[in-house]
Amino acid sequence: MREFIRAVVHSLEEGHSVELVSVVESGGSTPRGAGAMLAVFPGGRTAGTIGGGNVEYEAAKLAQALLETGEDALRRFRFVQGDAASLGMVCGGGVTVQFQYLPAGDGAVITILRDLLEATGKNADTWLVRRLEGERITAMGLADRTGFRYLDKPPAEAGLLANKAVFRDGWFAVPAVKAGRVYIFGGGHVSQALVPAAAAVGFRPVVYDDRPEFADKALFPRAEAVLCGSFEELPRQVKVTPDDYVVVMTRGHQADYEVLVQTLRSGAKYLGCIGSKRKLALCRDRLLEAGFTAEEYAKVHAPIGLAIGAETPEEIAVSVTAELIAVRAGV
Repeated sequence: MREFIRAVVHSLEEGHSVELVSVVESGGSTPRGAGAMLAVFPGGRTAGTIGGGNVEYEAAKLAQALLETGEDALRRFRFVQGDAASLGMVCGGGVTVQFQYLPAGDGAVITILRDLLEATGKNADTWLVRRLEGERITAMGLADRTGFRYLDKPPAEAGLLANKAVFRDGWFAVPAVKAGRVYIFGGGHVSQALVPAAAAVGFRPVVYDDRPEFADKALFPRAEAVLCGSFEELPRQVKVTPDDYVVVMTRGHQADYEVLVQTLRSGAKYLGCIGSKRKLALCRDRLLEAGFTAEEYAKVHAPIGLAIGAETPEEIAVSVTAELIAVRAGV
């Protein structure tokens, strides 16, 4: 989302208008769900995606025409063969797509999107909120847990601010920034593969290791931060919250144990620990001896990741990232 918003802001500031294409509703089997966005720039260049294939081709083509005339629009695309509005696809679903014209140099729009761009670097839930009247966007602003910004008459419906995009009573809210970091304890080979995989799907990785040579930002260019310190003294640099994800993959059993002791009661959204069945069993026994309950330990995803037969660091990174996605999506 950060690079997507940055591309839109840059175009507007450089004097080029943008057509913002958003999936506001979807039903049945579709390439992408509500909240997916595509930006179409002069000359046909694009950023983002609403699913690819015919729907994106047709939407981008229409967006280019609307960009030239400076218009908004609302269109329904169906993926059912033989239907009048069909794209010739066999998915069996449909999407409603909104096209919003963003004029070059529009100060109000640039201010909102710059605020959103800044929010992508903060640890706070943030929504892009727009009012749709007929086929036109008539208001746009932001929202976080403290309220709405840039809207003269904010929506009264608190249910708009959900974990997924919501289109209700003429208002469309997209969760553009989700609070929570992925704290990865240990900077070894699997962590080095996990950081880019997790960052690519919108997570904000923070790596922590007690070895300076592994707590090296050069090893983790896509990490939000890389910290070095003792595993026995995590609170000096890290405060895990219920919005956060914890991935334990240190170099050994003792360090894993130290991290779990300090994070097991943090309320973290996800807590996973890598290791063999024997190592994990030993760690569990030590935690129970230290006063933790079996119910508390049951919250730990161990073995970590989805069971896809992963063996290499890169494969394990895929399985862990997939599990993180599942937890974030509430699956």
